[in-house]
Amino acid sequence: MSLIPDDRLTELTREELSRYSRHLLLPEVGLDGQRRLKAARVLVVGAGGLGSPLALYLAAAGVGTLGIVDCDLVEASNLQRQVIFGTRDLERPKTAAAADRLKGLNPDVRIETYNLRLTSRNALQIIGGYDVVADGTDNYPTRYLVGDACVFLKKPNVYASIFQFEGQATVFDARRGPCYRCLYPSPPPPGLVPSCGEGGVMGVLPGILGTIQAAEVIKLIVGGGRPLIGRMHLLDAWLMRSVEVRLDKDPDCPVCGRNPTVTELVDYEQFCGLRDTRAEEIPSVTAGELRDRLEGGGRIQVVDIREPHERSLFRFEGAVSVPFGQLVRRMGEFDPDVDLVFICKIGQRSLYAIRALREAGYGGPMYNLRDGVNAWAREVDPSLAVYWPCGALLSEAEAPAAVRPLAGPGAGEGLSRWHFRPVGTFTGRLSRSSCRNSSVNR
Repeated sequence: MSLIPDDRLTELTREELSRYSRHLLLPEVGLDGQRRLKAARVLVVGAGGLGSPLALYLAAAGVGTLGIVDCDLVEASNLQRQVIFGTRDLERPKTAAAADRLKGLNPDVRIETYNLRLTSRNALQIIGGYDVVADGTDNYPTRYLVGDACVFLKKPNVYASIFQFEGQATVFDARRGPCYRCLYPSPPPPGLVPSCGEGGVMGVLPGILGTIQAAEVIKLIVGGGRPLIGRMHLLDAWLMRSVEVRLDKDPDCPVCGRNPTVTELVDYEQFCGLRDTRAEEIPSVTAGELRDRLEGGGRIQVVDIREPHERSLFRFEGAVSVPFGQLVRRMGEFDPDVDLVFICKIGQRSLYAIRALREAGYGGPMYNLRDGVNAWAREVDPSLAVYWPCGALLSEAEAPAAVRPLAGPGAGEGLSRWHFRPVGTFTGRLSRSSCRNSSVNR
């Protein structure tokens, strides 16, 4: 059944009949389906790797109104995968650059841009004006925000996420299946799951997953096919194999369950642990201050918690290497009378490393290199390159207890490598018995 009511349908112009002729030849779409696409309003949250192909294909398909939410500027590192932008768009707001590209592709599509952060204050008002939401975000607070808002507003949430070579896609619709919190009731510990900016991503991967999202949006609008409601498609592009798993609605879900306990939008930064006041208690040093202390010859030891392949890109002379996952079990190697300065790529994992050591009982002085080794390259030694690729995720066996991912039904069991390190451990209602592999036998 289509999301678009009949009273919103209008006739196609001669130009539209020509433009969408390949759709019109499909009995499953036809004239009625194209009229519903023309009447539809779709909100794309995030104009990044997923949002780029998603918005392009929805505009090409003739979706009448596209809303785009993003508050970032176009950076050079985006161009490897965010195909909606070009070199001339560098430093432009993503929403403005995307609007220009989409209008050039299809001038009949109405583009509504929101150059802002989606928050608990504005989400219901913005999302409420659209028929379907496509989530192309890369952070947990916004994913939970979009997921909860879609439940409250009774909107389908076409979801995808990616990391390195792997991705997943589904449609969350609490009226017909599970919502986001049915699958992920709790966010992972802060710092455990790196973003694409830290962990890297194969450039074509968001193109594949974003196009899957576009296909799901079109099916919901036209009212045909079999949407990915209650199913999740998992893809490993490096091995080129895919798996489909069934997702069950959680009757005890705090948002869409029988007795919901979350009935309004909350502070999602706080919910995801990103406003932990303990971070303010961790002292830090700038790159310049660290240089001065090293040159002064004081009792100081730099601890590099990056993974081996990261250190091959940028070696910090004189640092002792202890990968993040080994810190707690190797803390006996540290001298509590020596100041330890922890370094990583951007100064984020090192904060959580210090916190993990504190919780494990280490009492010596510890400092964080603010903004990480990239700050050292920018401010102290410009001959070193500021690098983008970054470390691998920890396995549960390697992770300190303080930052170990939550366990739960379906947490990687029976899925081989399909536990999908990038996008969270399955802690919700995933049916292991329904795992279907479309390319190889397990």
